[in-house]
Order: sequence, then C-alpha cells, then structure tokens
Amino acid sequence: MSATEQDRQNEQQRVETVVAEISKRISELKEQVKVVSEDIVGIRKHFWDDVTVNFEDATEAIETYVSIKQQAEVLSERERSHRHALHQLRTMQRLLHSPYFGRIDFREETEPRSERIYLGIASLLDKNDEHFLVYDWRAPISSLYYDYSPGPAQYDTPSGVVSGEITCKRQYIIRDGKLLHMFDTGVTIGDELLQEVLGKQADSQMRSIVATIQRDQNRIIRNEKSRLLIVSGAAGSGKTSAALQRVAYLLYRYRKTLTAEQIVLFSPNSLFNSYISTVLPELGEENMQQTTFQEYAEHRLGDDFRLEDPLEQMEYVLTAKDQPDYAARLAAIRFKSSTLFLQVMDQYAKRLMQAGIVFRPIVFRNRTLISAAHIHELFYALDTSLPIPNRMSLVARALLAEVKQLERRERTQPWVEDEMEMLDKDAFAAAYQQLRRKKQFREDSFDDFDREQELLAKRIVKQHFQPIRDFVAALQFIDTKATYEQFYANPQLLGQLLPDEQSQIPEAWPAICSMTLAQTKQAQLAQEDIPPYLYLQERLEGQQTNNLVRHVFLDEAQDYSAFQFALIKSLFPRAKMTVLGDWNQAIYAHAFHNESFGTVASLFEPQETETFVLTKSYRSTLPIVQFTRQLVEGGERIEPFNRAGLVPTVTKVHNRDALAKQIEERIQKLLANGHKTIAVITKTAAEAEQAHERLASRMPIRLITTSTLSYDTGCLVIPAYLAKGVEFDAVIIYDASSASYSEESERKLFYTACTRAMHELHLYYCQEKTPLLAAVSADSYEHLETDQ
Repeated sequence: MSATEQDRQNEQQRVETVVAEISKRISELKEQVKVVSEDIVGIRKHFWDDVTVNFEDATEAIETYVSIKQQAEVLSERERSHRHALHQLRTMQRLLHSPYFGRIDFREETEPRSERIYLGIASLLDKNDEHFLVYDWRAPISSLYYDYSPGPAQYDTPSGVVSGEITCKRQYIIRDGKLLHMFDTGVTIGDELLQEVLGKQADSQMRSIVATIQRDQNRIIRNEKSRLLIVSGAAGSGKTSAALQRVAYLLYRYRKTLTAEQIVLFSPNSLFNSYISTVLPELGEENMQQTTFQEYAEHRLGDDFRLEDPLEQMEYVLTAKDQPDYAARLAAIRFKSSTLFLQVMDQYAKRLMQAGIVFRPIVFRNRTLISAAHIHELFYALDTSLPIPNRMSLVARALLAEVKQLERRERTQPWVEDEMEMLDKDAFAAAYQQLRRKKQFREDSFDDFDREQELLAKRIVKQHFQPIRDFVAALQFIDTKATYEQFYANPQLLGQLLPDEQSQIPEAWPAICSMTLAQTKQAQLAQEDIPPYLYLQERLEGQQTNNLVRHVFLDEAQDYSAFQFALIKSLFPRAKMTVLGDWNQAIYAHAFHNESFGTVASLFEPQETETFVLTKSYRSTLPIVQFTRQLVEGGERIEPFNRAGLVPTVTKVHNRDALAKQIEERIQKLLANGHKTIAVITKTAAEAEQAHERLASRMPIRLITTSTLSYDTGCLVIPAYLAKGVEFDAVIIYDASSASYSEESERKLFYTACTRAMHELHLYYCQEKTPLLAAVSADSYEHLETDQ
C-alpha cells in the first residue's frame, strides 16, 4: 500500500471516528431535549399546583409572590436548557453531514511537534471535553487556514500574537460520512475544492462559503477595527457571501455581548432577503434583521404620502423615453440624489433657522385654539443659534402649557354639558367610581351634584384634549410638507443657496420644481424625493436614532444616494457600517455619474475607514467572465476563476414567435443537462409579462414580479433589476437586440443581467444585435442564426 493510500485510509478512519462521536452526541441530545420538553410541559400543566396563593395579609402576599417567582424561575431555567440543547442538536446534525472541510498542521515556536487543526462549521470536543476534534471556522487559530500557505505563520488571540509554522494544509470533501476527495493546497483555498463547489447547480437560496473563503474575503470577515468597511467587488466576487460570513463571525466573536437583533442588513428587495435567508441558520446562527430602505421610508412617511418604489422609478426610466417630461424627470433623479443637493438641503435648513418654517395651527372642534402665526412667533422668538430640534422641543413645552390652560376654559363650553347628558349609565357609573377612588368625591358634602358635574366635565374635556397633547408632543405642528414645497415654490431660491455652483443647476430646474409640487399636492413622493424629504424632516424634528444596533450592512450600495447614506448613518449612530457594491452594476439613473463610495466615506474619519477591492469573479465559468468583462469599462481588471465551460451564444431569430420557440428548445436542453435554475431575463417588467405570456403556453415557467417574496428552483422569467445579487445555473437574455438595449446608459443593466449566469449564457435578438456587444470580441462567443 502506497503512502498516499495509507494516508487516505487514515483520514477515512478519522472521519468515521468523528461521525460516530457526532452520532452519539445526537442520540444523547435527542434524549435530553425529550426529557427537558416533558419537564416544561409538566411544570406548565401543574404550575399553580405547586404555588401557595394567599393574599390575606402582607406577609402571606409576600410568600405568594416568592412562591410564584420561584416556580417561574424553574420554568425559565428549563426553557433555557431546552433552547440550548435544541441548538446543539441542530449543530450536530449539520456536522454529521460534513464534519469538517479543512486541516492545518501548525507547530508553535515553543513546541516540538505540530498540532493537527481540523476546521468545520462548528466546534466539536472529544468525549472528555479535553481536545478539539473540530475547530469552528471562526476560531482565532482557524484564520491560519485562510491566510497562509505552508511555512511561517501567525494568528491573533485575545492574549496576543501566536507565531509558528504550518507544516501541512489539506482540504476535504466529505459527504454523509464518506471522504470523497482530499488534496493538499497552498496559500488560497485550492482550485480543486472551488471547482467542486462552484461546479454545482444553483439552489433557490444562497449557500455558505466557509469551506472556500479566500484570503481577501477572510480579511473582510474578521475585520473588527474599522468603523466603516467598504467592499467594492466585481460581479460574482463573493461580496454578499463574505458579508454574511462576517455576520456569523461577529456573532461568534462577540457572542456574550452581541445578538442577531443588533445587526441590520439593508438589501435591495424582499426577493433578495429570501434568497440569503438560509445562510446564517446553516452556520448555526439566527438571521439578523433584514429590511430595505423603502420599508424604512414607508414606516416614516407611509401615513402621509403614496411613495414611489425604486423599481417603479427604474421601470419609468427604461420605458417612458417618449413622454414629454422625461428629460426633466431624469435630471431630477440625478440632481436630487447628488452630494450637491445634500449641500442644498443643508443650506436650506440653515436658512430655516432664521425664517421660513411653516407651522400648522392647533384646531379643536373646527376652532383654532392656537394659530400657526402664534407658533411661528414662539419659535422665532427663541435664540436662533440653537439647533432647530432643540427649539422645537422648547416650543412644544410652551404649547403644552397653553393647551393646559385652554383645556380648563373648555370645561364650561355647552358641548361638554351636552356630552354629559349623553353618557349612558355604565359610563356614568364608571366615572363615578373613578372619582371615588381618587377621593375627589365627598359623600357628606351638600354640593355633591355640583362637584360631580365639575369632575365629569374635567374628565370629558381631558379625554377630548388627549389627541391635541399627542399632536404637540409628536411635533405635528411642524408642517414639513409645506416647508418642503416652499423650497420648490420659488425656483430662484436654489441659485441663492448655491451662489458658487450656478453651472451645476439643471436647466430643467423650473420644470423640476413644477413636477415636484404637482406630486406633493396629490400626497405623492417620487423615489428621488423620499431621501431629501426624510433628511429635511430630521433637520426640523431631530434625528430618529436606534442606539441598540451595533452593525449595519448595506448591500448593493452603489444604488444608494448621498441622502440615504447620511440618513442611515444618523439612524444608527453607534453602529459600525459594512458597505458592499459594484459600480459596474449601478443600474439606477442617479448612479450613472458616481463611481466611488466617497460619499459614505466622507461621513467617517479617514482612520476609521478601510476599503477592500475584490477583482476575482467566482460565480461564472471562464468563458462567461471573459465575455461579460468586455461589456464594461475597466473590465480587464476582473479576474476570471479558471473553471471550464461552454462559450456564450448569441442567436439571431427572425420574429417573436421564432424567439419563443428557440427559447423553449434551449430550456429543454438546459434541463436535460441537469440545470436546476434557469432564468429568462428581460429588460423591464412589461417585457417580462410579454415573455411569460409567450412561453407559458409552451412550458411551465414562473413570472417573477416586484411582489414576489421568494422563488424555487425551475424556470422563471425575471426583469434584470430584480435579478441583482442572485445567480442562476443558466441565463437566457430574452431580447439582446438594438431595439431593446440601445442606450449607453443601459450598459450596466445589460452587464448585470449577463453576469447572473453560473454555467451557461445564451443571448437572443431580432434584426440587429445590441451595440453594447460591439466591443466584445467575436471569438468570445458563438454566433448562431436560425432558419425560422
């Protein structure tokens, strides 16, 4: 038997030993979960049987309280034990399938021999709890596996740096207790393992990448110092995967002080949230909070406005080019999302410190109790050097005092007596008992009736004035909408606020002002108006802050405006921020002239910021990356991973019916080749509906829309902007003709659609192919033409 065969046999024996230990733990944990579960059921069932209840005197009441507290603590302890055992059981069940994926032999400087370190998704101790059979991939020593090749190496621990030498670095593919492959490797995770993992078919949800984390990704995952971490990476470079592993690492590293609820991910849409929802549970961690900026905006403004969705805006930009106000709308989108317009809103807010804020009157029963002019006078009588929110708080306090006086006067109004007469017996009796409990009613007094009427009047008026007190306390006397509209009512105001930037004011500014006012008058906010409106609202009312959140992740950050970055930074003032994006996928109109993350970086100190650039693309095969990188400027910097595959095809068809037939035939071939997820990607939602209608009559295929919350494996039709961040086994570009993709501004959308493909990419067109393919060399794809 050769040394290699002996080595493999030894490794297989170790796999079997570890699997046997895991199986034993699973059996023990199942029994423990069962026993604890029965205990909990018993305690809940007989909770009051074991509690002595007696409230006859203070001593007995105290004993009753102590008895209840003790029983509740027993129940709480059992429930904690059950959760802990169940968590361990699920972890062991995950380890059983694949107990570990890597090994390093590391010899510390002070030790004569190397120690074998096996890495998996969780730690596993031997039966005596003395030695690690498997180390968690997030443990400090595990970083050696990702960062070093055999030779000198070191890793950080809480007590300092440990130096030594890696004498062996090995990777495994283990499935259901069987060692399928093993190979030694160098500095990065070996091509063999990546080939095996990346060569698989895509699922409907993202997978964990802990077995294939690369060195740069590991530095991102384990970064603990930076307040702002910027990750700029090519399509398929593992940005989102690394971010999710970073969440898992942070929860492990700070498990005593950090919970999943203290981490927030802002993602592009709800479909993407579903796509990534299994990664953290797969690693034994709870999912962090997931939201979108649109959901946050709906929470803040949804009661007052109908808010345009960002995908509605995208659809408008792509389909409304023939409308007369299209150019003005496009200029509005770009200008209102710029850093310059952020400065404009800051200047406008400074002007409002001196004059101009619009207030609402305080109205009761169709009568003005306190006029808007009076509130205006109160506000501007205060020291103008004080911040606006501080002055608003002082005004609110003064208004509440005035409301209290007005409330007293209101008790003698005729409507109060009318309402007393309308009280039914139950309401009258309840009021009577309430007054007695407050000892405001004297049974032996000759003016009982008068006192009763007086107290009932007080109670009725107080109840009716409560909404007014709430109105004032919530600062609703500020008319933010009118103050925002006031800015657009005078188009010349912009020039006054930007005396040195006249050349950057859009020519269409007067038209933009008219368009904005027409929408706000109908209680609608365009997507480009939502962030500046929220920003102005915060400058007037004060920041809405969440001090509990410690980490914020922004995915697809190239689509965020200056206002959005500033708002999220102010919303979570104590949080560190991880920003992920790819400017080649900046598909929204406002991002076309912005090519860096300088906007968000300006919100932090330079020494607090660290930037990582990921240029290697792992998602797609070598031929697909060689094709797609020619679509964008600077694409030569994108490094393809050397995974073989078929070259993309570009097929000319003669009409729409032939197109549907050709796509159907292509899909059947793809399915026969074992591909599980096949996406027909269109430019717009309207085109997706048309494509689905043509294809659904021929085969089962699902339409993905903005309201779709998740998707399964299979065939689907999806607009390009909804496919961002998601990957598919095979992608079919429904219409790559010049009639569909003709503008340079659509290049990044086209690139985004093509880079969703993992294994196969096929483009179809009628008449002429898109000019966006002009720079793509003819030998990087196969050109086909149908006879139909």
